[in-house]
Amino acid sequence: MHLGTLPDLESAIDKALTQVRRALASGMETMDGSSARPQLETLERELAAQKAFVSKRGSVDREWLQTTIRWVIEWVPDDELTLVASLGAIARAAPPDLS
Repeated sequence: MHLGTLPDLESAIDKALTQVRRALASGMETMDGSSARPQLETLERELAAQKAFVSKRGSVDREWLQTTIRWVIEWVPDDELTLVASLGAIARAAPPDLS
């Protein structure tokens, strides 16, 4: 089993931010055909905040991540799953919670 490291997690967040910025630049639309700009801008801000959180805490907020993945799946088009995959990469890179 792969245990994530802080550099893995930071890299995964950076890659997700890159995907969000590409989607913004390409004018991505939501599943219903409306502009995804508001959702993408929100996601960009939240990913940047999580990156800062990771730098201080060493892990991602798992509740935020689960909620965010569900939210993105609600509006991202079926042909734009790279964005969803980039969030999954964050989940895989996150160190397990210690009990």
